[in-house]
Amino acid sequence: MNLFLSMHVTMEDVLMPLHKRYVSLVIFSLLFCCASTSVSHYSIPEEMKEGSVITNLATDLGLDVKTLNQRKMRVDIIANKKYLDVNKETGELFIVEKIDREHIGLCNRKNSCFLTLEVTLDNPVRIFNTEVEILDMNDNAPQFRRETIYLDISEATPVGERFSLSNAVDPDVGINSVRTYHLSESNQFNIEVQTGRDGAKFADLILIKTLDREQQSVHNLILTAVDGGTPARSGTASVIVRVLDTNDNSPTFETNSLTVKILENSPIGSLVIDLSATDLDEGSNSDVTYSYSLYTSEKTQETFNLNPTSGEITVKGMLNYEDFRIYDMEVIATDKGANSLSGQCTIKILVEDMNDNHPEISIKSFQSPVSENIKLDTVIAVVSVSDKDSGDNGLVDLHIPDNMPFKLRESSDNYYELVVSEPLDREKVPEYDITFTVTDRGSPPLSDNETMTLELLDVNDNVPQFPQSFYTIRVMENNAPGALLSSLTAFDPDLHENQYLVYFILEKEIANTSMSMLFSINPENGNLYALKTFDYEIEKDFVFHIEARDSGSPPLSSNVTIHIIIVDQNDNAPSIVSPWCERGSVVEEKIPRSTDKGSLVAKVIALDKDSVHNSRITYQFLQLADASLFSLDQYNGEIRTMRMFSYKDPRHHRLVVVAKDNGEPALSATVTIKLLTVETAVKAYSDMTEMSLEYDIFSDINLYLVIGLGSVSFLLLITILVTIVLKCQKVKPSKSAPPSRNSVISERNSTIADSTLVSNDAYWYSLFLAETRKGKLVVRQPVPKGSRYIVSSIPRGTGLSETSDSAASTLQVGCTECYFVCIDRFSF
Repeated sequence: MNLFLSMHVTMEDVLMPLHKRYVSLVIFSLLFCCASTSVSHYSIPEEMKEGSVITNLATDLGLDVKTLNQRKMRVDIIANKKYLDVNKETGELFIVEKIDREHIGLCNRKNSCFLTLEVTLDNPVRIFNTEVEILDMNDNAPQFRRETIYLDISEATPVGERFSLSNAVDPDVGINSVRTYHLSESNQFNIEVQTGRDGAKFADLILIKTLDREQQSVHNLILTAVDGGTPARSGTASVIVRVLDTNDNSPTFETNSLTVKILENSPIGSLVIDLSATDLDEGSNSDVTYSYSLYTSEKTQETFNLNPTSGEITVKGMLNYEDFRIYDMEVIATDKGANSLSGQCTIKILVEDMNDNHPEISIKSFQSPVSENIKLDTVIAVVSVSDKDSGDNGLVDLHIPDNMPFKLRESSDNYYELVVSEPLDREKVPEYDITFTVTDRGSPPLSDNETMTLELLDVNDNVPQFPQSFYTIRVMENNAPGALLSSLTAFDPDLHENQYLVYFILEKEIANTSMSMLFSINPENGNLYALKTFDYEIEKDFVFHIEARDSGSPPLSSNVTIHIIIVDQNDNAPSIVSPWCERGSVVEEKIPRSTDKGSLVAKVIALDKDSVHNSRITYQFLQLADASLFSLDQYNGEIRTMRMFSYKDPRHHRLVVVAKDNGEPALSATVTIKLLTVETAVKAYSDMTEMSLEYDIFSDINLYLVIGLGSVSFLLLITILVTIVLKCQKVKPSKSAPPSRNSVISERNSTIADSTLVSNDAYWYSLFLAETRKGKLVVRQPVPKGSRYIVSSIPRGTGLSETSDSAASTLQVGCTECYFVCIDRFSF
């Protein structure tokens, strides 16, 4: 009995994921009673997943599922692989290995493909024959045997010509195989699809438009094969059509007519022009050869050489502009095709004149030497120029260097005058090398030059010049007469007699003395000499002028100021002015033994007539018996007690004080003071008295003594004052006298006044008040006649006092603010 069983099985993701497909399973069973044989038929799509269930054989065959293991149910497949198997527990037939229809040897591109199975059971033995049909799926795209198809087609091929193309192969069968072909867009080609006897599809390429290799030598096309599956699959191949050349183009030049210029005297082998003809064909059809046509003269062919391969035209013979200026030729370019084609080009060669002649220069007149004060625009030279060439090659220009005080002025054709354009100065530039350069306007330009030397004559136009406008010359006093002081040299840039200089001292009188009596100058070399010995204490400086005069005509001169400064020498030793003794250098003084520590014993004052630096005096003990008893201030000369006298101290003390100046070498003077200590409280001194009381603490006895002494001496004082007033009217204050700081008793305010003491009489006694801690010191001072002294009174404890010119003031002897007292000896 034949039964037809139809089953629908749902399959997912066989070929297209996310799509559901339905597989029809048709089961045919032939059942026999008793030991009969049955045949079943199933249909499944290829590419089902492993483990997919095809059907339940136990159910289809009417078998008891529980007896399948006992009866040893098994499936045998007539194939090289076991694609299917049965589950003995459930009786289901399932996929063991994915089935690819195109790779099973049983199919062999057949439309129908079956797998034959034998299902065998034991106890009792039963065999069931089963067929499983593998249905084709569109799982393969069409493929060409070659990815690139080459076609060589001549550009002379007529329209409509067909060319076979390789067909595409699709492993699928039936509707899933190749169904048609498509060609990419093209203006020259199209395709026609043909069907073979076996039903295979192939395409023919058809030429629909004439090919031109010169326009497009290669055509790139894409051929696409499409199958009939759903969705359709496709494969492509590249079709490259190479257009073969035919000799259908003649050689052509860029232009049919050329004009070329070449210089005369161009060397043999010089390139005139490189001709180039192009042929759009290829291969031998584009190979070009060059040759002269019959219209080219023999003279031209003898003068120029044509290379038949490269087309270069070079100079073959000598070119002379004067002999032959224009050459005409016709060149033919021929290709090497079977039916050769050719093109022509006409060439005109113009020979240009070459600048082969140098310009010439001729000096017609040249004036040298000339005076440096020559007037502007004066003509110095006349020059002519010429050139044998023509055109621009014959045009010339004349030049001189730019940095010269001259210019060229064209007087006529090719004639030039050299004139003075700026003032000349021989002292800056004594001569000029003038180079005349003539240059033509050819290319490249040619030139020539000639150099002339212009000498300048000197004119006395420069005054003598001293290196300095003011000279300061220091001269040490006590110089030897005739000593060279300095060499004053002026410079005159002129020449010859214009530069010979003579030196003079411009006359000037100082204190009724002419400068020529004090100084002398050598008129030839400017050496300045001293004619006398100078004394700083008398003359300190001189100012005068020296003139330098040249020997030109008229002579020129200049002068310079000379300042002679007399430099002081330490040539005066200090002079002890206090304490002073007529009979010798020993001064006797008395002091009480009860004198306190720090009391002023004596004050040594020394004067020095030298300058401030050399007259700075310091005091030192030269001889001192007891160094612990007395001290000497080195700056103001004050001698003070360092302690009180004791009974062990001797009554007589000998003090030797040296006064030393600051000169180099230092000079000094000494004074010996003999001190006698007495027991009385009254202090009596022969030359110096110190009042131990302050000014405002006078005792009645002392006051009476002073009044009595003043009354007795009143007449003498009046006499002295009158004498002083008369003397002051005769003596003029000296502004140059050295200043000093002196403590002088003033009648007006009894304060210390600064004054300078100058006396021309034999001896005068000055009254100096030196301030001390306990009172004032009265000093008797002798002043030698004709001398000037600086008396320094330095307050105790202040150190060295400096003598200042600006602080000094002149003591007007006989005035009402100062007075002198002459005292032989006094005591209280």
